Amino acid sequence: MTSKLEQATVGFIGTGVMGKSMARHIMKAGHKVHVYTRTAAKADDLVQEGAVWQDTPARLAAECDVVITMVGYPQDVEQIYLGEDGLITHARSGAYLIDMTTSSPLLAQRIHEAAAAKGLHALDAPVSGGDIGAREARLSIMVGGNQEDYEAVLSILKLMGTNIVLQGTAGAGQHTKMCNQIAIASNMIGVCEALAYANQAGLNPEQVLKSIESGAAGSWSLSNLGPRMIAGNFEPGFYVKHFIKDMEIALESAKEMGMDTPGLTLAESLYRQLSELGYDEKGTQVLYKHWVQQ
Repeated sequence: MTSKLEQATVGFIGTGVMGKSMARHIMKAGHKVHVYTRTAAKADDLVQEGAVWQDTPARLAAECDVVITMVGYPQDVEQIYLGEDGLITHARSGAYLIDMTTSSPLLAQRIHEAAAAKGLHALDAPVSGGDIGAREARLSIMVGGNQEDYEAVLSILKLMGTNIVLQGTAGAGQHTKMCNQIAIASNMIGVCEALAYANQAGLNPEQVLKSIESGAAGSWSLSNLGPRMIAGNFEPGFYVKHFIKDMEIALESAKEMGMDTPGLTLAESLYRQLSELGYDEKGTQVLYKHWVQQ
C-alpha cells in the first residue's frame, strides 16, 4: 500500500544519541526534515546535511505534516505536546504526531485525546534497540493508537525500525515498552553477575561470552553490552538516568495495577546507587561496576 505521507515534510524534536540517527534515516529517504532540540549545537551536523532548524516546537509544527518526538522525560513530553506553545496547539490540521520517547501510558492517552479534539492524529511509539539499533535502522517500535493512523505513518516508521507492531489503542505502545524495560532490568543484573563470576573464577570473560551468548542464556544485553563491560567501555548507548526514569514509570504503572515487581524493584535500587555515585551520564552497562571495579 502506498502511504499518503510518502512525500511528507517531517519534524523531528530531540536529536540525542538515538534521535539524531533516526532523523538522518528519514532525511536520506528523501523527506524534507525540520529539527528542533533544546541544545541547538546537537543538531548542527543534521542542519549541515540539509535539515531545516526551527527555534521552537511551535514553529516546527506549523511547517510539518508529521512530527516525531524523541526527548528525555515525561515532563518534557507533556510540555512539548500540551504546553501553551506546544504541538497540539500549533500543529497543522490533520497532522500526525508520533511520540517515540519512553513515557507514561496515561500521558500518552491524554495526548491522544487532546490531539483528537483538534483534528490531529497522535500515536505513542517508543523504541528499543539502543544506539546501535538507531544507527542501523533496526529498532523495535511498539505502537499505540488507531489502526488507520498506524497504517498512514508505517512507511515513515519503517525508515527507522524493522520490528514494528501496533499493540493496541493509545498508551499500549508505552505499556509494551514497560514490559521491555522490566525484562531488561533483571536481565542486566544476570549479565553483570555472570561476567563478574567469570572474572572471579579466573576465566577469560571473552571466551566465556563465546560459549554462553548463543545458548539458553543469550540476550541482546549479553551480546551487545557484555563486550563493553569486559572492555571497560561505559559510554552511553542508553543513559543510566534515562533507564532509571523508565523503571520509575514501570514501577508506578505496576503499582496502579496492584502488581508486585521484585526484580524491577531490585534493579531500580542498584541503578539508583550508581546515580548517587555520579554515573547518570554513563551507559546502562556501568552496572558491572557494582561487582567489578575497572
